[in-house]
Amino acid sequence: MTKARLQVRGDDRTFTVAVGETILHAAMAQGLELDHACGGVCACSTCHVKIHRGGECFSAASEDELDQLDEARDVGLDSRLGCQAKLLRLPEGGEVEITIPTWNVNAIREGGGH
Repeated sequence: MTKARLQVRGDDRTFTVAVGETILHAAMAQGLELDHACGGVCACSTCHVKIHRGGECFSAASEDELDQLDEARDVGLDSRLGCQAKLLRLPEGGEVEITIPTWNVNAIREGGGH
């Protein structure tokens, strides 16, 4: 497993992601309720995250994911959908850094997290 540092609205949280696990699944399993209006099936962009460090250790974005990201705000080269970004290998240093865009008011529901 690797540690993932999640930043949202100035709040840093840490959770773990296992090889083969998506960011969305790992976050939800540990009480970080990342919004996912479509149920995590790549049919919306509400679980949009930015992987600032360690992105090369995740699966490549599919055409479907890129199509959904076209609907998201503030998309960059580090943008991914949490439901689709699956950790394939452990990063050097053992940590990844992920940000949920602050404009996403449904990003983390109050009270979630550790």
